[in-house]
Amino acid sequence: MNYPEKIKKGDTIGICAPSDGIIDPEKIEKLNKAIKNLQQMGYKIIETKSVRSSTKGRSTTAKKRAEEFMSLWENDEVKLIMYASGGDFLMEMLDELDFERIKKTKPKWTQGFSDITTLSFILNTLCDIPSMYCENVKEYAMNPLFKNLTDSLKIMSKETVVQNSFPMYLDNTIENIEDKINYTYHLSAKTEWKNLTSQKEIIIKGRALGGCLDCIDTLIGTKYDNILNYISNYEKDRNNMVFRSF
Repeated sequence: MNYPEKIKKGDTIGICAPSDGIIDPEKIEKLNKAIKNLQQMGYKIIETKSVRSSTKGRSTTAKKRAEEFMSLWENDEVKLIMYASGGDFLMEMLDELDFERIKKTKPKWTQGFSDITTLSFILNTLCDIPSMYCENVKEYAMNPLFKNLTDSLKIMSKETVVQNSFPMYLDNTIENIEDKINYTYHLSAKTEWKNLTSQKEIIIKGRALGGCLDCIDTLIGTKYDNILNYISNYEKDRNNMVFRSF
């Protein structure tokens, strides 16, 4: 894998919107607070033009979304790209990106989830560049930040992190009244892992890739599907990376 250099305080985080943008006033307020929090943590922030726009679920045209992504990717000052939002239409911009050009450029960290899977999965499997599957930028409005958000930054800073499940989760049967001051999760139910095969322990070896499966399955059989080559290239990791669930 072509690992990017570690991020550190003083580095620049670029924000772009390769899927949908942000126009809802409450979400804009949340974005502003997230930016402020990241700045107070010591990071510089730059934002592309279409982050705060949305038309029919798209921040802007596919071509402009690709151009804005590349403007951050090829900016040597930007060490991490965080995405504004998920959505449904990121796949439209794929043909506007030159992945061979991306491969030849110095790699950098990217972070986002939901529809962002479409781009992250291709960066992983086609370009051999790792990415962080974690919340989009506006979740950094939280006060205090949850461990998943701080762990993401630690991993990209190349610190050692032990990851465990949250002991609690949000029970969607209970109305979640969002805390508009702290924007925190309101976890209400105990986390429970259920093993459908009744094994006492499940061991998985190799690299774990993931995201939203409804994004990944749209890539199957297309020119962006490089998963078999990826599996072959990283066969050696089968014994080096072990995941246990018990």
